[in-house]
This record gives sequence, structure tokens and C-alpha cells, in this order.
Amino acid sequence: MSKDAENKNEPWYLHAGLWAVIVVLIVVLIQVSIIGPTDIIATKNYNKQESRLRMTNLKHAQILYEQKYNKYSDNLDTLINFIRTDSSVLNLMSAFDTVKVYRVDGDTTILKSKNPFSDLVSGPFNYDSLYTSPRSGKMFIVKIDTLLEVDTVINRRGRIVKIDSISTIGKRYLIQSPDSDDKIGDINSDALLNTESWE
Repeated sequence: MSKDAENKNEPWYLHAGLWAVIVVLIVVLIQVSIIGPTDIIATKNYNKQESRLRMTNLKHAQILYEQKYNKYSDNLDTLINFIRTDSSVLNLMSAFDTVKVYRVDGDTTILKSKNPFSDLVSGPFNYDSLYTSPRSGKMFIVKIDTLLEVDTVINRRGRIVKIDSISTIGKRYLIQSPDSDDKIGDINSDALLNTESWE
């Protein structure tokens, strides 16, 4: 029998099934090689931007807390409850500055918000977003320094009369992401106070 005769004897659904398998494999290859990596990159960029905005909002919360209490806080609950309930912070968040813009065609006055907290990639600023990283849902790491200053009093004969020590807590802070190397501030350096590592 010739090949043409054999092909005519094969049922049509075999060819249709083979074409269906080929189409499914092509769709899977497109998903794996093009669409999948694009989604992964988009998710990674979203998590990075969202995490950094949340950390920047925590930095502004620390600055406001320090202005009121003359020290920083190492407790997220305390810090977030402070900005949620303190009347001076709430007034600042709803306040506006008038800014005069000089132009050739005429000056204009615009209102600029004094709110130190930024909106997020996911939507408007909210207090609960300050607790966790968007990637893993783990809490941000917040630490403060403890500085012990020792002063020794010595008499004329060279003997130690007394030792005075002063503990200072919370003059520097560190906010760190649990999912990356991003951080704000440093508990060991005044030069890095309020400095974001990605700047």
C-alpha cells in the first residue's frame, strides 16, 4: 500500500489531537518565556517601591516623634499610635501652605500640603501599612541606640572618688527592611541619621 493510501485510512481526530497538543505547548512556552518573567519583574519593582515608600513614611514618623519627645522610638506600635492619635501630627497632616508662583503672565498662589506622609504605590497612605513589608508581610525592623557616657572624678592624689554614668537612649535610629538591604538611618553614626540607603 502506498503512503497516500495509509494517510487516508488514519482517522481525522488523530491529526486534530496532534495539532491541539502543539498549540498547547506553544501557549505554555509563551507563558514561561515571555509573560511569566514580565510578571515577576513587575512584582519585584512594585515590592521595592512600596517598601521604600512605607519606610520613608516611618522615617517621617520618627522625626515627628523625636520633635515631640526628644528621642526616637524602637517600638512600631508606639510610633504608629503616636502619629495616629497625636493632635499636632493630625493637624500637620491636614494643614496647607500657600506658595506664590511667579510667572511672566501673572503670579499665582497655590496650596501645598504640609502632610509629611506620602501616598503608596498601592493607594493612599494608611497607618497599618507601616507595620509590614509588602513582599513577605514581615514587620519592619526598628532599632534605637543606647549610649553610655562615663565620667570619672579623680582627687589630687590620683584616686578615683566617684564614677558618674549617663545613659542616653534613642538619639539615633535604624529602620530596616526584612526582605532586602534597604535601610534608613544608623544606630552607630550621626552622619547617617535620616539617610535612606537607596538615595
